[in-house]
Amino acid sequence: MQEQKFQIVITDHGFPDVRIEQEIVTAAGFDFSAASCKTSEDVITATTDADGLLVQWAPITREVISKLKRCKIIVRYGVGVDNVDLEAAKQYGIAVCNVPDYCVNEVADHSMALAMSLVRQLGPVEKRLRSGTWKIVPVGPMPACREMLFVTAGYGRTAQAVLRRAKAFEFQVAACDPFTPDSVLQEHGVRRLSAEEMFAQADVLSLHCPLSAETRHLVNAQRLAQMKRTAILVNTARGELIDTQALADALNRGLIAYAGLDVFEKEPLPPEHPLFGCANAQLTSHVAWFSESSLPTLRRLAAEEAVRGLQGVTLRHRVA
Repeated sequence: MQEQKFQIVITDHGFPDVRIEQEIVTAAGFDFSAASCKTSEDVITATTDADGLLVQWAPITREVISKLKRCKIIVRYGVGVDNVDLEAAKQYGIAVCNVPDYCVNEVADHSMALAMSLVRQLGPVEKRLRSGTWKIVPVGPMPACREMLFVTAGYGRTAQAVLRRAKAFEFQVAACDPFTPDSVLQEHGVRRLSAEEMFAQADVLSLHCPLSAETRHLVNAQRLAQMKRTAILVNTARGELIDTQALADALNRGLIAYAGLDVFEKEPLPPEHPLFGCANAQLTSHVAWFSESSLPTLRRLAAEEAVRGLQGVTLRHRVA
């Protein structure tokens, strides 16, 4: 009797094709298919006999996981795994992996670009110039970078890359991360701050922590009120880290000076959202991850991780 091949299924994707994944999976001797799932029911139909899943946005709920007859591994295209029920996967013995390292430099570059654009007030100065006003001083107070404290919430790969860039601009640097040992921060020349100190002392606060029940709305009305009125807030991590209604209010009231956001609680950002009315907010459309090489890298790493999971090889980035 012929041995049944492993089957890897892409539940959904927004790529122009799936050639990268198909080549990697078939080279390993596995079967491969791709679907366009939007609902839990779609996923159940497409994956009942799958041994491994590659998932972009499709909901991998407890119901879905309970119907997976043979699945051993689920790999999420990207960093966040918000659409996968991790507890259910753990209960059913299914490994869940992400790809946290495919766009570290891109996100760090974008974070720093937003920060520097706001530090140097490029948007307000350009707007003033286009309106016909020529002045050789900025719109508001502009300290030198070397006089400012650049803080990251979190100290993972991306936060470390951001602070390396901040050091190049001669910012003073610090991080708030209860999971990073003092020895690591000391070795990197980064000062540790508590959450209270982070909000009170940061001149630039860049968010680089995962979304969880504890970090949802980490930045809220209370925390915004604790920040310097000259502070700059940057978020390229997860939209729900910030209560964006409270942020819009804080920006309009001058409780902080500027915000640069690439991610939002709801995407696309609704056209009626008050952030669009904030002249001191710089908004980009979740593009921080992108470069011409980041997308193929993401796809290759995800497919290779799924293959490893079925071959019994040590996984690179298991989250559950």
